[in-house]
Amino acid sequence: MAVELKVPSVGESIYEVTIGEWLKGEGDYVAKDEALVALETDKASLELPAPAAGQLMSLKKKVGESAEVGEVIALIEEGEAPASGNGQPAAQTKDETQGEGSSPSKPADDPATAPTKIMPAAQRALAERGLDASQVEATGPGGRLLKEDVLRHAQQSPAPQPAPTQPTATRPASGTREERVVPMTPLRKRIAERLVQSQQQSATLTTFNEIDLTNVIALRKEYKQTFIDRYGVKLGFMSFFVKATVEALKDFPQVNAEIRGETIVYKDYFDIGVAVGGGRGLVVPVLRNAETMSFAEVELAIADFATRAKANKLSLDELQGGTFTISNGGVYGSLLSTPIINPPQVAILGMHNIQERPVAIDGQIEIRPMMYVAMSYDHRIIDGRESVTFLRKIKDCVENPTRILLEV
Repeated sequence: MAVELKVPSVGESIYEVTIGEWLKGEGDYVAKDEALVALETDKASLELPAPAAGQLMSLKKKVGESAEVGEVIALIEEGEAPASGNGQPAAQTKDETQGEGSSPSKPADDPATAPTKIMPAAQRALAERGLDASQVEATGPGGRLLKEDVLRHAQQSPAPQPAPTQPTATRPASGTREERVVPMTPLRKRIAERLVQSQQQSATLTTFNEIDLTNVIALRKEYKQTFIDRYGVKLGFMSFFVKATVEALKDFPQVNAEIRGETIVYKDYFDIGVAVGGGRGLVVPVLRNAETMSFAEVELAIADFATRAKANKLSLDELQGGTFTISNGGVYGSLLSTPIINPPQVAILGMHNIQERPVAIDGQIEIRPMMYVAMSYDHRIIDGRESVTFLRKIKDCVENPTRILLEV
């Protein structure tokens, strides 16, 4: 019995997706709930699981093609996978299904001479690793070469080292004049649209400050192992900045607001977006009601976001909304930047790399761990005095973490 694989409803106002990658090839046996295809929308990437176990058949869309919500993009011939000698699913040949004494209509192919059928995902995996199909043992139904076969072979065999005079696989050779035209993914298009929209529709200014992280680092060092033992996660810097930001937003409600036409919408809740690098681009999952979260809850949520973002497992609900955003370019080594506001929000905080620098403390020069921070804001609703004072409140809270606990 054939089961239809349909594009699900993936969020409000989203009616179309793009096929990002087929994770299984036509003819592959798939288990129920196994990821089959990566779908891309204008807001996120997500993987579509198999609705039933069986053989994946009739792929109706190619990579890069669009499909509407509710459209059938493949069929699954439902059924259990017969096991071969090596435990992999194996396809029945016509000889195996015929009764005793009957004759096949044509002789069966000799497995030793029959060409190996390479699944699309396996072909890409071969190309990425510079392998030839003849080097890899095929274990799929009917002798098909699967992506899993390539990955297993790559793990068991050391990657060949390129000769010193040869260019690497990821960099073009010097002097080449080739060009590659690759369409932008829906997610990348949406990111581009929103960034341009932010620049065009807001009066953006940026204010800067620097934060001494001596006390935070001392706290993290003192309670590092205790925190891990109790909560199963490291105490990072982000939780301090999230909690400090909430305290600053309480004092400056216009920074947590939104402009709608000729009105200002003040929000009495604090949904903090945290920018993380995803598998297919930057995404901003949201910590809902961050004012109610403990340090441990913030750290656990951010760690979970980061893990699932790399695997494209974040849901659209987790990426929507947000009243303020924090972006940490410091994890990539950024010393200073001017972050771009994520509309309809009116401000964003940029964290940066921590560097030991000489600073004057009570008339003495000391080496302290310092971080530059930047706040970009919409001048239509936030004045310069408020922006500077807001950033100063974050600085004071992080430099004196007890202020966060006492909410002063």
